[in-house]
Amino acid sequence: MATATDRTAAPAEPVLRRTVEVWSAVAGMALSTVFLGAFTVVMNRLDRAEFATTLYPEMRRIGLDLTASGVAGDPYDAARTLAAWFGCTLMVVLLVGITGILVARRRPERRSTGWFFAIAGLVCLVGSQLVLYPVAFLFFASAGLFALRRPDRRPDPGSTR
Repeated sequence: MATATDRTAAPAEPVLRRTVEVWSAVAGMALSTVFLGAFTVVMNRLDRAEFATTLYPEMRRIGLDLTASGVAGDPYDAARTLAAWFGCTLMVVLLVGITGILVARRRPERRSTGWFFAIAGLVCLVGSQLVLYPVAFLFFASAGLFALRRPDRRPDPGSTR
């Protein structure tokens, strides 16, 4: 039961949060890791013979023919280069996304924090060669929410909200 001194104590400063924005960025980072990282790991574990018998026929079956797309050289080399590009893209997306989350947690009232998520979305979009546009949308939505939405506030201890 609350005493009279508990009711007269000064209310604590409400804590600002950016829950929706941060979780949207975390979802984008997780999906980027699944898609970009998976292709990178698979290509780094395949040798030329395994690639020619397993992955390359499947890539051609779905319409991704690395020799017909104007890529000079071996399809295996083209796929390894693409895997390296995806790996670098993933590292940049994760680095910028984590930086954005840290800044959002330290200073949630700043709207300029959304630029970190906009950059992460742009890197995801361009780095995946426009394939992961739904994932990049999560980063862009987070950046837009930073620009348009006021931070969440926890209700005051004596509030009826």
